[in-house]
Amino acid sequence: MIDSELVVGTGFRITVSRDELAARLAVVARAVSTRTAVLVLGGIQLRAEDDRLHLAATDMELSLRATLEAQVSDGGLAVVPGRLLLDIARSLPEGDVVVEHHPEEAVVVVSAGSATYRLHTYSAEDFPRLPDVDSVGLHAIERDALVETIARVGRSASRDESRPVLTGILVRFEPGKLVMAATDSYRLAVKETPVAGTLPELEAIIPARALQELTRIAAGGEEVQLGVLDNHVVFGADGTWLTTRRIDGQFPNYRQLLPEQFEHELELPREELLDVVRRVSLMAQRNSPIRLRFADGELSVSAVTQDVGEARESLPAPYTGDPLEIGFNAEFLRDGLESVDSGSVTFKLISPLRPAVLVGEGDDYVYLIMPIRLAG
Repeated sequence: MIDSELVVGTGFRITVSRDELAARLAVVARAVSTRTAVLVLGGIQLRAEDDRLHLAATDMELSLRATLEAQVSDGGLAVVPGRLLLDIARSLPEGDVVVEHHPEEAVVVVSAGSATYRLHTYSAEDFPRLPDVDSVGLHAIERDALVETIARVGRSASRDESRPVLTGILVRFEPGKLVMAATDSYRLAVKETPVAGTLPELEAIIPARALQELTRIAAGGEEVQLGVLDNHVVFGADGTWLTTRRIDGQFPNYRQLLPEQFEHELELPREELLDVVRRVSLMAQRNSPIRLRFADGELSVSAVTQDVGEARESLPAPYTGDPLEIGFNAEFLRDGLESVDSGSVTFKLISPLRPAVLVGEGDDYVYLIMPIRLAG
């Protein structure tokens, strides 16, 4: 844990680059809580020591930490309103910024050029203790493999907080590969990605929001550091550390959700179909479904919203047999097509009331989508 007892109540004075300060604050501020009555969770912790300024924020689900070089005259610790400090840093004139903590007044003074701001501080003792990154055994993972896998499955995670398990992504390391799965009970995405090197043993449900934040902070560099500490998972990238709790619970057995047999399997040009779905879905408003009608040699895509209008477009399809019409949530279908990373997509169908499966040219990504019962 971070030992703050040595510096709580001690004033500090530091000088930092405005641009560097604003850039690091912009990253860390994403962990500042905006939905809590606990005031200190709306703050960013400033810790000055050893010619470094350490920044930290947490909403109790995830935390973000970053450091930057600073001229430290006196070391110490303070917690200030996070979003406000970021806005101030961005608005300051170019050049160096002086940050001074006056604990006897419970204020932090930020000055640059002729601009001066006095910010009232929160109680530093109330700021949560964060997991000690230095005590975690770390493993390097290829950045591209990790970021791509998150991007392909992340949209399928639920946003419904009443079912916490479904707001997470199942992350599992197997020999030579990384497996992720996400579902909101209306769709399911599974991605297997080959990875090199030795990976830690891990099977955890990690909040989707935390992994999506990771894709932002991992924009630079080639590797991401990963470690497991009790019920937390730690990621490090580009000088920033993200810590997130693991979600307790049992993730659905996604393998049992995937049908083994299909009545129809059709290979279609992905980009062309995606363009058609994007255009037609403009008319799928107010929860109206997008309709796919398969008939001899043709796929017709349509949408109708009462009192708004309708759209219809068709394209060739290698379909034979009795006509089949199936409806989907337009956004979910679009997400699935966008997540297939190949020139063609294979539609696997059973019936209008059974789930459909989309796969690309490889077998590393599967997207299952539940249909919507069509009227009439």
